Amino acid sequence: MTDERRPRKRDLLWGRMPTDRTVSTEADNTVPLSLRVSAAYAWRLLLIAAAAGVIIWIVIQLKLLVIPLLIGILVTALLWPAFEWMLRHRFPRWVAIVIALIGTVAIVSGLLWLVGWQISREWAQVQVRTTQAVDEFRQYLIDGPLHLTETQIQDYIDQGFALIQQQAELLWSGALAIGTTAGHVLVGALLTLFILICLLADGGGIWRWTTKLFPRDARPAVDAAARSGWRTVVNYAKTQLLVATIDSIGIGLGAFLLGVPLAIPVAVLVFLGAFVPIVGAVTTGAVAVFLALVYNDPLNAFWMLVVVIGVQQFEGHVLQPILMGTAVKVHPLAVVLVVAGGSMIAGIPGALFAVPLAAFVNVVAVTLSTGSWRTGRQPAGDLIWSTVPRERLRRNT
Repeated sequence: MTDERRPRKRDLLWGRMPTDRTVSTEADNTVPLSLRVSAAYAWRLLLIAAAAGVIIWIVIQLKLLVIPLLIGILVTALLWPAFEWMLRHRFPRWVAIVIALIGTVAIVSGLLWLVGWQISREWAQVQVRTTQAVDEFRQYLIDGPLHLTETQIQDYIDQGFALIQQQAELLWSGALAIGTTAGHVLVGALLTLFILICLLADGGGIWRWTTKLFPRDARPAVDAAARSGWRTVVNYAKTQLLVATIDSIGIGLGAFLLGVPLAIPVAVLVFLGAFVPIVGAVTTGAVAVFLALVYNDPLNAFWMLVVVIGVQQFEGHVLQPILMGTAVKVHPLAVVLVVAGGSMIAGIPGALFAVPLAAFVNVVAVTLSTGSWRTGRQPAGDLIWSTVPRERLRRNT
């Protein structure tokens, strides 16, 4: 019996009754087609928004579990290129895990030690320079265009202290909650470390078990789309690590040569801030310029601004394409909106995870909608974060 004549389950159940009929009334014919289409889009969008809202609410309620999980996944993506290189060169998996963990702990500990060393060394000088800066600012308020008097300045200072005293109860309640917060941080750090070890040790097995939660027919599509999303997250982490390293070295060295205090803490702050694309680089660069303005002079701050802009432009247009061999295609508007939305929803963690999460969801959606999961090729669609071969290299080949 051919496929065309073989009875289908639907035909046996419904007796070959047509199933494509729609019920309509006279009122439907009087409603304009554009309004019906708009209403169809509207209720579907409302349903999607409701589902997204429920998911966000659940994530917020489980933030003590979700944040360590996301940090573990992001750190895994950061370590994945080096970890995969060790596996390809026949390192035993447990040796690769130990090297990755010890290397990560050593780098973080070294950065913290350098920050503490420079702060302890320059703290007295910073205190003296802070006092001078405050006195100079006070004198500027008196002699500058505002022409404030000593009495007015003192009144503003008293109002500031009064505001702090009014918030005393809130500050005390926050101080009493330090123990709980410290406990949450410690538990979150241990949970993140455990998640990281599990992902490095058996990430493939964990994912194969996860795919079994989906219907059998949907598993190939889910698996291919998620793997495309994971490659995007790894590429994002690799790119941001490169950006963070170049920016921190360049801006930190520039701050040191210009005599800006706390150059090493500034470099570490730039390194951490670079993991929030565009927004983090601008914010941490502004901190370096502000320190140069407060502790040195406007000319020094101008040259610090030149260094910040120069390093970011040199990294983005010269070093990054050469070292990575690809041009990273990021839509700045999408990145800024995603980071702003993430920070509004979940604060600093939201700003940190907004772009990789949005890029992952975007790649998964495009992979499924275009059907590229069947061929394994790059999805043909608009992606928030993707890599494409450089046009210059294509012309030369």
